[in-house]
Amino acid sequence: MKDLTVNQYLAQVKALIDNISAAGSNVGHEDIILHILNGLPPSYNAFKTAIRTRPSAIPLEELYSLLISEEINIQKDLSKDTATSMETAALNAFKNTSSRNSANEQSRSNRGRFAPNRGSQQRTFNPNSRAPRTQSTARVTCQICNKPGHIAMHCWHRTNLQYTPTVPNNQRSFFTNQQNASPIDWYLDSGASSHLTSDPLQLQNSQPYIGSDSISIANGTSLPITSTGQGLLPLPNTQRKLHLQKLLHVPSLTHNLLSIQKLTADNDCSVCFDTFGFTIKDNQTNQTILRGRSRDGLYVIPSTSSPSFHNQHKSTTTWHARLGHPHLQQLQHLARHNSTICISTSSSFQCDSCNVAKSHKLSFNSNERKNSTPFALVHSDVWGPAPLPSMSGYNYYVLFIDDFSRFSWVYPMHTKAETSIKFQNFFNLIKTQFSATIKILRSDGGGEYQSQNLQSFLLHHGIQHQMSYPYTPEKNGIAERKHRHLIETTRTLLHAAHLPLKFWLEALHTANYLINCLPSKTLQYDTPYALLHHQTPSYLHLKTFGCLCYPWLKPSSPNKLHPKSTACVFVGYSPSHKGYRCINLQNGKLHISRHVVFNEDIFPYPVHKTTIPASQSPSTISPLTLIPTSTILPTPQTLPNSNPTAPVTSPPALTENTPNPSSDHSISHTNSPIPPPSTAVLPSSHPILTRSKTGNLKPKHQFDLLATQHTQFTPTCFSQAIKSAHWRSAMSEEFTALQKQGTWSLVPPPTNRNILGSRWTFRTKLKSDGTLDRYKARLVAQGFNQQFGIDYKDTFSPVEKMPTIRILLTVALHRGWSVFQFDVSNAFLHGTLHEEVYMKQPQGFVDKQFPHHVCKLHKTIYGLKQAPREWFHTFTDLLQSLGFSFSKSDPSLLLYKHNGIQIYMLLYVDDILISGNNHSSISSLITKLQQNFSLKELGPVSFFLGIQVLHKPNGYFLHQGQYAQEILQSAGLLECQPSQTPIALKPVLTSSNFLDSDPKKYRQITGSLQYLTITRPDIAYTTNIICQHMHSPTEQDFNSLKRLLRYIKGTYHCGIPITRGNLLLTSYSDSDWASDTQDRKSITGFCTYLGTTLVSWCVKKQVTIAKSSTEAEYRSLASATSDLIWLRRLIAEFDAALDKPTTLWCDNTSTLALANNPVFHARTKHIEIDYHFIRERILSKEIDVQHINSTDQPADILTKPLSLSRFTMLRNKLTVQPLEP
Repeated sequence: MKDLTVNQYLAQVKALIDNISAAGSNVGHEDIILHILNGLPPSYNAFKTAIRTRPSAIPLEELYSLLISEEINIQKDLSKDTATSMETAALNAFKNTSSRNSANEQSRSNRGRFAPNRGSQQRTFNPNSRAPRTQSTARVTCQICNKPGHIAMHCWHRTNLQYTPTVPNNQRSFFTNQQNASPIDWYLDSGASSHLTSDPLQLQNSQPYIGSDSISIANGTSLPITSTGQGLLPLPNTQRKLHLQKLLHVPSLTHNLLSIQKLTADNDCSVCFDTFGFTIKDNQTNQTILRGRSRDGLYVIPSTSSPSFHNQHKSTTTWHARLGHPHLQQLQHLARHNSTICISTSSSFQCDSCNVAKSHKLSFNSNERKNSTPFALVHSDVWGPAPLPSMSGYNYYVLFIDDFSRFSWVYPMHTKAETSIKFQNFFNLIKTQFSATIKILRSDGGGEYQSQNLQSFLLHHGIQHQMSYPYTPEKNGIAERKHRHLIETTRTLLHAAHLPLKFWLEALHTANYLINCLPSKTLQYDTPYALLHHQTPSYLHLKTFGCLCYPWLKPSSPNKLHPKSTACVFVGYSPSHKGYRCINLQNGKLHISRHVVFNEDIFPYPVHKTTIPASQSPSTISPLTLIPTSTILPTPQTLPNSNPTAPVTSPPALTENTPNPSSDHSISHTNSPIPPPSTAVLPSSHPILTRSKTGNLKPKHQFDLLATQHTQFTPTCFSQAIKSAHWRSAMSEEFTALQKQGTWSLVPPPTNRNILGSRWTFRTKLKSDGTLDRYKARLVAQGFNQQFGIDYKDTFSPVEKMPTIRILLTVALHRGWSVFQFDVSNAFLHGTLHEEVYMKQPQGFVDKQFPHHVCKLHKTIYGLKQAPREWFHTFTDLLQSLGFSFSKSDPSLLLYKHNGIQIYMLLYVDDILISGNNHSSISSLITKLQQNFSLKELGPVSFFLGIQVLHKPNGYFLHQGQYAQEILQSAGLLECQPSQTPIALKPVLTSSNFLDSDPKKYRQITGSLQYLTITRPDIAYTTNIICQHMHSPTEQDFNSLKRLLRYIKGTYHCGIPITRGNLLLTSYSDSDWASDTQDRKSITGFCTYLGTTLVSWCVKKQVTIAKSSTEAEYRSLASATSDLIWLRRLIAEFDAALDKPTTLWCDNTSTLALANNPVFHARTKHIEIDYHFIRERILSKEIDVQHINSTDQPADILTKPLSLSRFTMLRNKLTVQPLEP
């Protein structure tokens, strides 16, 4: 500690203690004192002996004061000219009073140290120095003239009040250095009798100073006082403020001074000083108000608006966000070893996103030994499925970790079956880029790691495969811990940037990139990147994930006046380009650019917050006690009343089953489109595990990124719905709509009439991406109690056929027409009821004035048997009055053809598709419809009847991915291992050995699968087979159902495209003779294409037993012919008449002969005459039956189980394909 002042020496000690604390260790009080004493030079031996012989440990504050005094005494011995202590060299501020008789006393009471830089006095330790006093004196610097060799008391300019000293740059007072301090910071002064400030805005109740006093400093300069008042000093990181009762405004001051005596008196507090800073404590509570640090030997309170305070805080926050929210110790280590990163050394830094997203259980101790060479051991594990697919359609990722460097690689996957391919890609990467080979692969031994392809690859390259024990994920702990680190960082990045979950893969790649560049405690705070690449990573290019950015887009600008950039969201770093990945906020397009301007303070995506009462957990809240009766439903409008004796004049009230709650627990009612969630919060229903954690372990819920993808709870009865603000609002909207339509009037209950009941039904409407759209409540009459001939007569109402939808989209695409989608709100309420029907008042909305009256219905309400028919007639009657006509092929298709204008409208209850060749005529039609119905424009078709319609450059893509995931979730197979085919090559299906459990679940899932076949012809055959056993399913049937669900798990993102092409029909027919081992009936299968688009297909068991394969094929050919005749007639109504016969392909030559020749023989003479109508269609040149080789027959996939290779080939022929990113 040679040649150091006391302040400099103690500053070094403090820095050493901070470093030890940052490493995770604490230094005791006695250890600090012992270290300070051991570092003192021999000239302090007597002092050290005195301290060590004390009966108790000395406080650090007292030790600091004694060291300063001892330093002064030593300096006295070294300099004969130093008659007073070195403390007199400090600048002193005092008041000049008009009375000189009391000058000495006044100066003592009003003294203040103005910028006393204790470190600038150049007192040094030199234990070996015994120099003459003249040499020591030369080190002394005068505080008045700034010249060496004397002190202020002996300065010639001491009495010259007009003298202005020259201040060298290296010896300037702290208060004149604007780079080190802020003019709005406050400095504690134990010698000042009043608070002094140069900022007039600091004063409250300011009054001009009328006295003659002024502030003088030690060099004789007099500083005038202009005003006095009070002030409030806000403290950083707290809501408390310090009161400054006697505050003087001195404009000539450069900085603010706080009188310690006044501060303690005004705020009833105490101030304690030590080497490292100071502490202000409340005298009444003994709590710490503020803990501050020393700066250049002075004690400063940074203002809450101080630039230094904010810059320091912003720097820590910004770098914490840029680096992917690492641990504070990692950040501090980087700051100590990298000058690029400047952060605060405070250990009190907190990040809300980290606290929310990184909560976890404590880890176990690890005795694992790390390898000494790269790639000697590689850890791996698979994560997934994700809560929803990424923007590129990925659901999983596989992780590879080098044991030596802990460097990790992430490969996204659609299914777990891709693990083998990803490892081979990783192996080639290591071999090419690092000239190394992998020796050992360690995994959890999951099925994806035991595939034949991967095992063969490992054996071929001599790679040892180590697998952890079953149900022992700790043995694969490095991969499991890396999973947690990656997902925690991913979740934190998404939460901090408010990004939707669909960006999880972008956040994951960014997290992996940043983690590889961060120091790790496991690596002795080295970085994985440095260990693997032998160079320190750069942090200059890092930016905050999810922030606003503006990439340079000039190459894509249409002209020179077009903007060169647009607002985007930063979503990571490109691995193949030296640039940033930016998502366009307007169109969602990805831009990769090196030239990007960032605004790291703005995150474009809005914040979505949900609040849960903190006083009780969701499981203990009783929602009924939180609902005030007055806020449950708004006052409805008065209904048109046909009975003047029973008008509806009072608002409905909740029935007696809703208690009156206490007002202390009331909640406010909201009318927002998406109300806040109910207090009954359900846990996440997306279970997700890494493969090593499956088995008999306690099931874990799926990793929920930000907990925004909860499965929406749908109530099944009124008592459940009334507990939620969402559903209360939905019921209120429905009831208001019923009143506006004049749906009923209240009348006394008639005698001898059937009075129907009613109930509320509830449903969550979803958007095309699976996110919540709105909550829908519907009042439904219990129409099952209606009596035919009294309450209703006819009930038939047509619905559109799925081939009609595909043909409409294909024709519109071929002709360049747009297809628009519309929805009619409360469609059934527009139908007029012709029968006299009565219904009880709806639950929760019983009229207070007439609680025993019933509703006489004027409009058709949901649940009535005749409601669909009456609505259909009401809507189509209006269309016919506007010039529309019904299609002869499909009654749900209405046509308008006048003066060259063509408009086609498809109606399915209240969902409508419209397309045509004249946009203005369509707009005029919509205007007229909106005058009669509540018609909502939904824009271009995107989500129709549960089918997602994606717009692609070459057409449309139809799929039901969200619906498929819902089926898997309801079956509890969201985490199942995918199967490559939907049915075994030799399935065993029987009708014996009934299941002991209720087969209701089997029927429910099977029924759902039938609707999925609308866009999935590849599962049509398997679904048909499974549906044949719904009456009494066996365990084998249930296993077949689970295999189909496993196939859907791996292909849920598949669908069929609608592409441009010619408008020619082509059909394929096939049959599987006597395939059912129980009744020996055959299977009919056919598929039909319009151009290159698959528009119709069918799988059906034949109604009679065929005596030969020829007969079975002939019956199938007849079914396909019937469908073709209908399709030709439908296409003709689109003015796309087919002039040539439609080719129908069949792979049975005997069937072709039977169809083309009217021959009868023993094996075919029994076939029913109606099946021979195909000959008539061949003679009329409508159908042309041709032969096709069995290997090329696409309809083969619709009639029988197939091997994987053939199934994959024929699936491609059916144009079933995965969703492309």
